[in-house]
Amino acid sequence: MAPQSKTLFEQFLAPIFSHLVDRDALLRLRDSIDWEAGVAQFTNPQVVYPNYYKVSNFHGIKNGYLNVDAALTYDPITQYVLPPGETWVRESLVKAVKGEPRRMLDLGCGTGTTTLMLKRKFPNAEVIGLDLSPQMLVMADYKAQAAAVDVTFRHGNAMATGLPAASFDVVCATLLFHETPPAVSKTILSEAFRLLTPGGQMLVLDGNQRTLRTTDWLSTIFEEPFIRDYGQGNLDAWLGYAGFERVRTEDVFWLNQLSYGRKPLPVGERLTRDEGDRVEDGLPLAQPA
Repeated sequence: MAPQSKTLFEQFLAPIFSHLVDRDALLRLRDSIDWEAGVAQFTNPQVVYPNYYKVSNFHGIKNGYLNVDAALTYDPITQYVLPPGETWVRESLVKAVKGEPRRMLDLGCGTGTTTLMLKRKFPNAEVIGLDLSPQMLVMADYKAQAAAVDVTFRHGNAMATGLPAASFDVVCATLLFHETPPAVSKTILSEAFRLLTPGGQMLVLDGNQRTLRTTDWLSTIFEEPFIRDYGQGNLDAWLGYAGFERVRTEDVFWLNQLSYGRKPLPVGERLTRDEGDRVEDGLPLAQPA
Protein backbone atom coordinates (compact mmCIF):
# COMPACT_ATOMS: atom_id res chain seq x y z
CA MET A 1 0.00 0.00 0.00
CA ALA A 2 1.36 3.41 -0.94
CA PRO A 3 2.16 5.66 2.03
CA GLN A 4 -0.47 8.29 2.75
CA SER A 5 0.52 11.72 1.46
CA LYS A 6 0.90 14.56 3.90
CA THR A 7 -2.14 16.69 4.53
CA LEU A 8 -2.22 20.34 3.53
CA PHE A 9 -1.89 21.28 7.19
CA GLU A 10 1.26 19.18 7.51
CA GLN A 11 2.69 20.52 4.25
CA PHE A 12 2.05 24.23 4.72
CA LEU A 13 0.84 25.36 8.15
CA ALA A 14 2.86 23.07 10.39
CA PRO A 15 6.22 24.24 8.95
CA ILE A 16 5.14 27.87 9.35
CA PHE A 17 4.13 27.36 12.97
CA SER A 18 7.38 25.53 13.67
CA HIS A 19 9.24 28.75 12.81
CA LEU A 20 6.87 31.04 14.70
CA VAL A 21 6.64 29.02 17.91
CA ASP A 22 9.49 29.09 20.44
CA ARG A 23 10.07 25.37 20.85
CA ASP A 24 12.57 25.77 23.69
CA ALA A 25 10.10 27.90 25.65
CA LEU A 26 7.42 25.26 25.18
CA LEU A 27 9.75 22.54 26.43
CA ARG A 28 10.59 24.61 29.51
CA LEU A 29 6.89 25.16 30.14
CA ARG A 30 6.15 21.46 29.72
CA ASP A 31 8.86 20.52 32.20
CA SER A 32 7.70 23.11 34.76
CA ILE A 33 4.23 21.52 35.14
CA ASP A 34 3.44 18.28 36.94
CA TRP A 35 1.11 17.00 34.24
CA GLU A 36 0.39 13.66 35.86
CA ALA A 37 -0.76 15.25 39.11
CA GLY A 38 -2.64 17.98 37.29
CA VAL A 39 -4.54 15.61 35.03
CA ALA A 40 -5.42 13.45 38.03
CA GLN A 41 -6.65 16.54 39.90
CA PHE A 42 -9.00 17.64 37.13
CA THR A 43 -10.21 14.30 35.78
CA ASN A 44 -13.79 13.55 36.69
CA PRO A 45 -14.17 9.76 36.43
CA GLN A 46 -17.87 10.16 35.72
CA VAL A 47 -17.24 12.06 32.49
CA VAL A 48 -17.92 9.98 29.39
CA TYR A 49 -16.05 11.12 26.29
CA PRO A 50 -18.20 11.25 23.14
CA ASN A 51 -16.85 9.02 20.40
CA TYR A 52 -16.28 11.95 17.98
CA TYR A 53 -14.05 13.59 20.59
CA LYS A 54 -11.89 10.52 21.13
CA VAL A 55 -11.17 9.83 17.47
CA SER A 56 -10.84 13.33 15.96
CA ASN A 57 -7.47 14.98 15.31
CA PHE A 58 -8.21 18.59 16.20
CA HIS A 59 -5.59 21.12 15.06
CA GLY A 60 -3.88 18.31 13.18
CA ILE A 61 -2.80 16.68 16.46
CA LYS A 62 -3.27 12.95 16.87
CA ASN A 63 -5.77 12.09 19.62
CA GLY A 64 -7.01 15.67 19.58
CA TYR A 65 -7.09 17.47 22.90
CA LEU A 66 -6.55 14.47 25.17
CA ASN A 67 -2.79 14.90 25.33
CA VAL A 68 -0.19 17.29 26.71
CA ASP A 69 1.06 18.43 23.28
CA ALA A 70 -2.37 19.86 22.46
CA ALA A 71 -2.48 21.83 25.70
CA LEU A 72 1.04 23.19 25.19
CA THR A 73 0.64 24.24 21.55
CA TYR A 74 -2.93 25.57 21.57
CA ASP A 75 -2.11 29.12 22.66
CA PRO A 76 1.02 29.64 20.50
CA ILE A 77 -0.86 28.48 17.40
CA THR A 78 -4.18 30.21 18.09
CA GLN A 79 -2.59 33.65 18.29
CA TYR A 80 -1.70 33.36 14.59
CA VAL A 81 -5.04 32.08 13.27
CA LEU A 82 -7.37 34.77 14.67
CA PRO A 83 -6.75 37.89 12.55
CA PRO A 84 -6.47 40.77 13.10
CA GLY A 85 -5.51 39.70 16.64
CA GLU A 86 -6.55 37.03 19.12
CA THR A 87 -7.19 39.42 22.01
CA TRP A 88 -9.28 41.75 19.84
CA VAL A 89 -11.39 38.84 18.55
CA ARG A 90 -12.01 37.39 22.00
CA GLU A 91 -12.79 40.82 23.43
CA SER A 92 -15.70 41.10 21.02
CA LEU A 93 -17.46 38.46 23.14
CA VAL A 94 -16.41 39.88 26.49
CA LYS A 95 -17.56 43.38 25.57
CA ALA A 96 -20.93 42.05 24.39
CA VAL A 97 -21.88 40.82 27.88
CA LYS A 98 -24.54 43.16 29.27
CA GLY A 99 -25.12 44.26 32.83
CA GLU A 100 -23.31 42.85 35.86
CA PRO A 101 -23.70 39.06 35.76
CA ARG A 102 -23.30 37.15 39.00
CA ARG A 103 -22.35 33.75 37.54
CA MET A 104 -20.79 33.01 34.16
CA LEU A 105 -19.99 29.72 32.43
CA ASP A 106 -17.45 29.33 29.62
CA LEU A 107 -18.21 26.10 27.74
CA GLY A 108 -15.34 24.37 25.96
CA CYS A 109 -12.99 26.78 27.71
CA GLY A 110 -9.81 25.06 26.51
CA THR A 111 -6.76 26.75 28.01
CA GLY A 112 -8.95 29.38 29.65
CA THR A 113 -8.02 32.50 27.68
CA THR A 114 -11.59 33.79 27.34
CA THR A 115 -12.42 32.57 30.86
CA LEU A 116 -9.71 34.77 32.35
CA MET A 117 -10.77 37.74 30.24
CA LEU A 118 -14.34 37.41 31.52
CA LYS A 119 -13.17 37.39 35.14
CA ARG A 120 -10.97 40.44 34.60
CA LYS A 121 -13.90 42.32 33.06
CA PHE A 122 -16.35 41.19 35.77
CA PRO A 123 -14.24 40.71 38.92
CA ASN A 124 -17.28 40.32 41.19
CA ALA A 125 -18.77 37.49 39.15
CA GLU A 126 -18.18 33.80 39.75
CA VAL A 127 -16.63 32.52 36.52
CA ILE A 128 -16.41 28.82 35.68
CA GLY A 129 -14.65 27.22 32.71
CA LEU A 130 -15.69 23.74 31.61
CA ASP A 131 -13.87 21.49 29.17
CA LEU A 132 -13.67 17.82 28.14
CA SER A 133 -9.87 17.75 28.21
CA PRO A 134 -8.17 17.55 31.61
CA GLN A 135 -4.87 18.38 29.89
CA MET A 136 -6.29 21.66 28.61
CA LEU A 137 -7.65 22.39 32.09
CA VAL A 138 -4.21 21.88 33.62
CA MET A 139 -2.89 24.55 31.25
CA ALA A 140 -5.84 26.84 32.00
CA ASP A 141 -5.31 26.52 35.75
CA TYR A 142 -1.57 27.18 35.34
CA LYS A 143 -2.38 30.41 33.50
CA ALA A 144 -4.96 31.46 36.09
CA GLN A 145 -2.56 30.92 38.98
CA ALA A 146 0.26 32.73 37.19
CA ALA A 147 -2.06 35.70 36.59
CA ALA A 148 -3.58 35.53 40.11
CA VAL A 149 -7.07 35.38 38.61
CA ASP A 150 -9.69 33.56 40.70
CA VAL A 151 -11.67 31.29 38.37
CA THR A 152 -12.88 27.71 38.66
CA PHE A 153 -12.19 25.03 36.07
CA ARG A 154 -14.26 21.86 35.78
CA HIS A 155 -13.88 18.69 33.75
CA GLY A 156 -17.16 18.06 32.02
CA ASN A 157 -19.18 17.53 28.85
CA ALA A 158 -20.88 20.66 27.53
CA MET A 159 -23.77 18.51 26.26
CA ALA A 160 -24.60 17.38 29.80
CA THR A 161 -22.76 19.47 32.38
CA GLY A 162 -24.52 18.15 35.47
CA LEU A 163 -24.75 21.73 36.74
CA PRO A 164 -28.01 23.05 38.25
CA ALA A 165 -30.68 24.49 35.97
CA ALA A 166 -31.13 28.27 35.84
CA SER A 167 -27.85 28.85 37.70
CA PHE A 168 -25.96 31.17 35.32
CA ASP A 169 -26.60 34.68 34.03
CA VAL A 170 -24.23 34.25 31.08
CA VAL A 171 -23.16 31.15 29.16
CA CYS A 172 -20.65 31.48 26.34
CA ALA A 173 -18.65 29.32 23.95
CA THR A 174 -15.54 30.45 22.09
CA LEU A 175 -14.19 28.53 19.08
CA LEU A 176 -16.11 25.43 20.14
CA PHE A 177 -18.81 24.72 17.57
CA HIS A 178 -16.55 24.40 14.52
CA GLU A 179 -15.00 21.46 16.39
CA THR A 180 -18.28 19.64 17.10
CA PRO A 181 -20.76 17.89 14.82
CA PRO A 182 -23.87 20.05 14.30
CA ALA A 183 -26.04 17.66 16.31
CA VAL A 184 -23.64 18.07 19.24
CA SER A 185 -23.66 21.86 18.84
CA LYS A 186 -27.46 21.89 19.03
CA THR A 187 -27.40 19.71 22.13
CA ILE A 188 -24.89 22.07 23.77
CA LEU A 189 -27.14 25.04 23.04
CA SER A 190 -30.09 23.22 24.61
CA GLU A 191 -27.99 22.53 27.70
CA ALA A 192 -26.95 26.19 27.82
CA PHE A 193 -30.61 27.20 27.65
CA ARG A 194 -31.32 24.94 30.63
CA LEU A 195 -28.44 26.42 32.62
CA LEU A 196 -29.38 30.07 32.07
CA THR A 197 -31.59 32.11 34.34
CA PRO A 198 -34.62 33.71 32.63
CA GLY A 199 -33.30 36.70 30.71
CA GLY A 200 -29.81 35.18 30.70
CA GLN A 201 -27.42 35.73 27.81
CA MET A 202 -25.91 33.17 25.43
CA LEU A 203 -22.90 34.26 23.37
CA VAL A 204 -21.08 32.19 20.74
CA LEU A 205 -17.82 33.35 19.14
CA ASP A 206 -16.65 31.14 16.30
CA GLY A 207 -15.73 30.96 12.64
CA ASN A 208 -17.75 33.04 10.21
CA GLN A 209 -20.18 30.57 8.65
CA ARG A 210 -20.83 32.75 5.61
CA THR A 211 -17.10 33.08 4.93
CA LEU A 212 -16.57 29.33 5.31
CA ARG A 213 -19.39 28.60 2.86
CA THR A 214 -17.94 30.86 0.20
CA THR A 215 -14.22 30.23 0.80
CA ASP A 216 -13.77 26.49 0.82
CA TRP A 217 -9.97 26.64 0.78
CA LEU A 218 -10.05 27.75 4.43
CA SER A 219 -11.72 24.50 5.42
CA THR A 220 -9.29 22.55 3.27
CA ILE A 221 -6.19 24.07 4.83
CA PHE A 222 -7.24 23.91 8.46
CA GLU A 223 -8.67 20.40 8.07
CA GLU A 224 -10.74 20.53 11.24
CA PRO A 225 -12.92 17.41 11.07
CA PHE A 226 -16.30 19.18 11.39
CA ILE A 227 -15.57 22.63 9.99
CA ARG A 228 -17.40 22.09 6.68
CA ASP A 229 -20.54 20.88 8.45
CA TYR A 230 -20.31 23.87 10.75
CA GLY A 231 -19.88 26.25 7.81
CA GLN A 232 -22.99 24.86 6.14
CA GLY A 233 -25.01 25.44 9.30
CA ASN A 234 -26.72 28.51 10.71
CA LEU A 235 -26.09 29.46 14.32
CA ASP A 236 -29.08 31.81 14.37
CA ALA A 237 -31.33 28.88 13.49
CA TRP A 238 -29.65 26.63 16.05
CA LEU A 239 -30.12 29.25 18.78
CA GLY A 240 -33.75 29.72 17.83
CA TYR A 241 -34.34 25.97 17.84
CA ALA A 242 -32.90 25.77 21.37
CA GLY A 243 -35.47 28.34 22.51
CA PHE A 244 -33.47 31.56 22.54
CA GLU A 245 -34.99 34.87 21.48
CA ARG A 246 -33.47 38.14 20.15
CA VAL A 247 -31.07 36.03 18.16
CA ARG A 248 -28.61 37.79 15.90
CA THR A 249 -25.13 37.32 14.47
CA GLU A 250 -22.49 39.94 13.70
CA ASP A 251 -19.25 39.65 11.76
CA VAL A 252 -16.03 39.87 13.74
CA PHE A 253 -13.57 40.90 11.07
CA TRP A 254 -13.84 38.53 8.08
CA LEU A 255 -13.01 35.19 9.61
CA ASN A 256 -15.18 35.10 12.74
CA GLN A 257 -18.68 35.87 13.94
CA LEU A 258 -20.40 36.59 17.25
CA SER A 259 -23.88 35.20 17.83
CA TYR A 260 -26.25 36.31 20.58
CA GLY A 261 -29.38 34.90 22.16
CA ARG A 262 -31.41 35.52 25.29
CA LYS A 263 -33.45 33.06 27.35
CA PRO A 264 -37.01 34.42 27.44
CA LEU A 265 -38.38 35.99 30.58
CA PRO A 266 -41.59 34.74 32.17
CA VAL A 267 -44.60 36.57 30.77
CA GLY A 268 -45.13 38.63 33.92
CA GLU A 269 -41.55 39.91 34.01
CA ARG A 270 -41.54 40.68 30.29
CA LEU A 271 -44.17 43.37 30.81
CA THR A 272 -42.00 45.25 33.31
CA ARG A 273 -38.47 44.61 31.97
CA ASP A 274 -38.74 44.28 28.20
CA GLU A 275 -38.87 47.98 27.40
CA GLY A 276 -35.67 48.82 29.25
CA ASP A 277 -33.88 45.85 27.71
CA ARG A 278 -34.89 46.90 24.22
CA VAL A 279 -33.48 50.38 24.75
CA GLU A 280 -30.23 48.91 26.06
CA ASP A 281 -29.99 46.49 23.14
CA GLY A 282 -30.49 49.31 20.67
CA LEU A 283 -33.61 47.60 19.33
CA PRO A 284 -36.77 49.49 18.42
CA LEU A 285 -39.46 49.61 21.08
CA ALA A 286 -42.56 47.61 20.40
CA GLN A 287 -45.42 49.81 19.18
CA PRO A 288 -48.95 49.46 20.57
CA ALA A 289 -51.36 47.52 18.39
